[in-house]
Amino acid sequence: MQTHPRGTGIDGAEAVAEAILYEGYLLYPYRRSSGKNRVRWQFGVLVPPAWADAHGLADSTVAGSAESPWQQTECLMEVPDTAVVQIRVRFLQLQRRVVEERTVDGLYRPVDRSDAGSRTELSFDEAVEQEFEIEAPVGDLRSGRRLDIRVPGGEDIEQLADDGGEPVGRVVRRRSPLSASVTVSAVPCQAPFRLVRLRIHVENTDQTTPADSPRDEALRCCLLATHTLTSVSQGRFLSLLDPPEWAAPAARECRNVHTFPVLAGEVGTADVLLSSPIILYDHPRIAPESPGDMHDATEIDEILSLRTLTLTDAEKREVRATDPRAEAILDRVDAMPPEVFARLHGAVRTLEPVRRDGGTTATSRQWWEPGADAGIAPESDTVLVGGVLLARGSRVRLRPRKRGTDAHDMFLEGRTGRVEQVLLDVDGSRFLAVTVDDDPGADLHQWYGRLRHFRPEEVEPLAGEAEAP
Repeated sequence: MQTHPRGTGIDGAEAVAEAILYEGYLLYPYRRSSGKNRVRWQFGVLVPPAWADAHGLADSTVAGSAESPWQQTECLMEVPDTAVVQIRVRFLQLQRRVVEERTVDGLYRPVDRSDAGSRTELSFDEAVEQEFEIEAPVGDLRSGRRLDIRVPGGEDIEQLADDGGEPVGRVVRRRSPLSASVTVSAVPCQAPFRLVRLRIHVENTDQTTPADSPRDEALRCCLLATHTLTSVSQGRFLSLLDPPEWAAPAARECRNVHTFPVLAGEVGTADVLLSSPIILYDHPRIAPESPGDMHDATEIDEILSLRTLTLTDAEKREVRATDPRAEAILDRVDAMPPEVFARLHGAVRTLEPVRRDGGTTATSRQWWEPGADAGIAPESDTVLVGGVLLARGSRVRLRPRKRGTDAHDMFLEGRTGRVEQVLLDVDGSRFLAVTVDDDPGADLHQWYGRLRHFRPEEVEPLAGEAEAP
């Protein structure tokens, strides 16, 4: 394998990959003192193997929030042996920023903070982006290839001065060396047409971290937010969320650990794959209205921006002292023009009306609110599925759709559950609110209404099985 210059296919998917890289890096209110910013690095954390063994980290699920010494991507390609696979491995390297105060004898000692004139500096962990690109023809990957990654440590020093220019301290940024390996292989699958399974195994190979180190220390030698972007020069990747019927058995055999691959780039293309520690849909993209990364994709940009504007001057001073990325968010929100705020309020993606039978005729039915329409009662309404009338208490087997559904629902394929409500949407569609069997939090979900929603065609009635409401 060899390094390869940036390819346009992968570059087209980098906006989403960049958001993955910094997801959860900082959370509102973007201050070090916030409880949400005291336990960091939640996704794609590859830890030293000895540390993982000592802490019992043996999880092998797809969940990228589980820490592990390795992650594995398996995906399917329709490609000839001459096709060239290009893989970009991306992660963050921890950078520990320590503020040091200058003593009277000209030496330095670590401190929690420094108020250098009008500027405050806080000790806080930052991160440095790391990226490695490798490529190889598919035919050369039959026996597998391995690339050893070495990231050197380092130290940078920034002097601090008061408003009069007198030295008062410094900021020291230190990085520990990282070591990892990337193993790539491509083998034929049993299928009616030519099909290749590509495996990318990324592993932390650090041997310097003591097994009994606290997590805060072990993080120095971890790969953070680890993910891969892969492109192929000829042929295409197949979606694991919605594979063609002939490739479905091979798709089910793919084993993805702590990461999950989805088609990336523009809709209609299939030459780029993003394998992310955060589960996504095929062809994910950043909303065009978003003015920049807020590091929290579970929140709405408009809400985060408005909340940021409400910070006091003292809080904003702390934000600026916490991290350069936090300062950039604050500056961007403070300078945001009204028309950009207006775009954040929402956008209409389609003006096509919808009717109850699935057509495109507009309906005059008003939005339903609890208690406003006596004819709608989710706790007692029914819906006919496969000749069986389903209501609250009915037992069903889940068969989530491959397209247009929650990406997490695919892991519930074949599971059974209990109908809690039959819901009517504003467009006349029916939905079933379901609790999943063997879910240890089912009672809690019922109590505060956190239920999973499925269309009638996504469930199979379990004949003769029903529970009392």
